[in-house]
Amino acid sequence: MEDRLQKILSHAGFGSRRACEDLITAGRVTVNGQVAILGSKADIQHDQIKLDGKLIRPPENFIYIALYKPRGVLSAVSSPDPRQTVVDLVPVKEHLFPVGRLDVDSEGLILLTNDGDLANQITHPRYEHEKEYRVLLARHPDERQLNGWRHGIVLRDGHRTSPVMVNVESQSGKGAWVRVIMKEGHKRQIRETCLQIGLPVVSINRVRISNVRIGNLKPGEWRFLTNAEVEGLKEISKSHGKSQKFSSKSNKSS
Repeated sequence: MEDRLQKILSHAGFGSRRACEDLITAGRVTVNGQVAILGSKADIQHDQIKLDGKLIRPPENFIYIALYKPRGVLSAVSSPDPRQTVVDLVPVKEHLFPVGRLDVDSEGLILLTNDGDLANQITHPRYEHEKEYRVLLARHPDERQLNGWRHGIVLRDGHRTSPVMVNVESQSGKGAWVRVIMKEGHKRQIRETCLQIGLPVVSINRVRISNVRIGNLKPGEWRFLTNAEVEGLKEISKSHGKSQKFSSKSNKSS
């Protein structure tokens, strides 16, 4: 059965569908010897699909890993320079990729997997997987700043952020620790938001992705997700995916 090429690549463990689209547009993917283009379809059971000249096959087993990403480590599969990537920190034979991103100066929980479908669901806002952060600010926020952050602002690139939960946890000298929970992950969203509202960021630590918590992991440490955690992620995707479809049908009928 034919599928869109980015879906096949994602199933095979080469990243989210958006990341796989980039592989195709870069000319790195061929189907039966021909360079593929965005929109190409193929059947992995009958066609020869290659990435960088290497034949791809679906993974035999799905792997799900929680990693504490240290500062200075890239949230990527490969690096253009000598810096480590999150994949370098997890010595398993399977081809893994990070789910979502943390910028190089941030730390905390990141998931690694070869399950492209679940990765796409965790990162897509429609499935409403929460991401929770502890953020150290260089100064105490006032109510105006907090309300702006909570209701959403327009970033410098024109993106309007969705509402988020922001609560001050404690004071820290001239600064403050705040807890942030949001359901989207626009590039450098917390840092860009704080820049817009005048709150310099000292550090960002992600402590939870959906139902998976960082727990007792130390920087650089990792563990396999439990079966309950994996099933929980799938159940959250399933329930919110259904509600979004119902909402779309209701809007069309009205």
